[in-house]
Amino acid sequence: MSAPQPRGASGVTYTHAAEGYFDKRGLTRTAGFWGLWGLGVAAVISGDFSGWNFGISGAGWGGFLIATAIVTLMYVTMIASIGEMSAAMPHTGGAYSFARSAMGPWGGFVTGLAETIEYVATTAVIVYFSASYADSITDELFGLSMPSWVWWLILYAVFLLLNIAGAEVSFRFAVVVAVLSLAVIVLFAVMALFSDALDFGKLLDIEPSAGNSDFLPFGWWEVVLAMPFAMWLYLGIEELPLAAEESHMPARDIPRAGMWGLGTLIVSGGLVLLLNPAVVGSSAIGESGEPLLDGFRAILPNSDVAAILSLFALIGLFASLQGIMYAYGRNIYSLSRAGYYPKALSLTGARKTPWIALVVGAVIGIIALILVDTGGDTAGAIVLNIAVWGAVIAYLLQMVAFVMLRRKFPNAARPYRSPFGIGGAVFAGAIAALIFVGVMLNEDYREAIIAIAAIYVVALVVFAAFGRHRLVLSPEEEYAMSGGLHGDPQAEGYGAIDVDDIDPEARSRTS
Repeated sequence: MSAPQPRGASGVTYTHAAEGYFDKRGLTRTAGFWGLWGLGVAAVISGDFSGWNFGISGAGWGGFLIATAIVTLMYVTMIASIGEMSAAMPHTGGAYSFARSAMGPWGGFVTGLAETIEYVATTAVIVYFSASYADSITDELFGLSMPSWVWWLILYAVFLLLNIAGAEVSFRFAVVVAVLSLAVIVLFAVMALFSDALDFGKLLDIEPSAGNSDFLPFGWWEVVLAMPFAMWLYLGIEELPLAAEESHMPARDIPRAGMWGLGTLIVSGGLVLLLNPAVVGSSAIGESGEPLLDGFRAILPNSDVAAILSLFALIGLFASLQGIMYAYGRNIYSLSRAGYYPKALSLTGARKTPWIALVVGAVIGIIALILVDTGGDTAGAIVLNIAVWGAVIAYLLQMVAFVMLRRKFPNAARPYRSPFGIGGAVFAGAIAALIFVGVMLNEDYREAIIAIAAIYVVALVVFAAFGRHRLVLSPEEEYAMSGGLHGDPQAEGYGAIDVDDIDPEARSRTS
């Protein structure tokens, strides 16, 4: 690479990519609409199997229902906004790319780091719950129980190999497991509806505190505190822009797959929210580490069939494990390719997958699980809230970026436009901000806040001292530096714009 060149008022410097730089960081376009739909649904579907139910213990079933309705509206408006930005900026960077164009390199780095935290922590949460499910099943069927850390190592190793095998394998696997997971939920719903265990009175079996009702047993503030758990029914669907450079027609297919995938998840989440507590009881399910398994047990008491059926339920967790691992790999890859993270993390192997980024994310996830394992029964919830807080930071900043880009780049090509416009983005951002405050004020998860704050302090110091002087004109940076003129790397190539040739007025406006 040539000598660094200062550009813009943000105090960053860019280095021209040396010959072969992007060749060593190449991706392969293999995904169509259904591959993207499968990836989006697969990334989220584990939320129907575990994690969401902790919100019922705090807010009651009625309070959690209200929280879920509000969060659902947030996701509908947010996914439409993200769809517009992803169609305009079909780069792997996703949230980082949007914020970089709207708020400059520092805004891009802060937003990209939030998404890294979200996806690395979410993968760890899914590993945590998958291990709990798997150990319960093997213990019931074969009398085999292993320490949690053994399951964690096994699960990370298997899904690292799957993700490193290639994007085509990942997308095909995502479609298959997404369909199988949805089939499990439909099977559970049918069995629940015809079961003697079904009693809708169980939805309101939590004793209310003084002055409150059975429907809202602990008051309105608990509804806010339950929103992070409602997010677990959808968290991850926003990852689809990260597949832009592996999609055949990203500007068309990513917005469509996002909305269709979200619609699928609204239906599946609604079935679980209504029927799972109705067969187990809200008071019991609120503390369960494997609520769907408990649902099968309630429908088929004293039967090994429940454990066998839960083997299929485990598919849902595996689906999300693969999908979210894919997301953190591409997120780290894009930030590394642009120089925000060490550039070695964006190298791709013979199969054109960012294998170093995938391995590093797995190591961080395992360390996080070991550190919080001392939390006992609350460990899963603590890591879940680390993931959620990282997510809402990224959500809020993306919605701010949407509003800014509508005003900053009014003439940029937008193949898809959100039907909710700026108002929809403002609404989604406001709900994300409310959830941010709710998590921050929840003393039960103060560890999550401290962990994220510490990560940000260290990361910002390192970026200020080193990273900001080593940026590269990746597609995300070129779009921002050119004022939205360089849009699609598939059509225009990588490194197509020379920083010296950028219009000075556009450069000062966007850098």
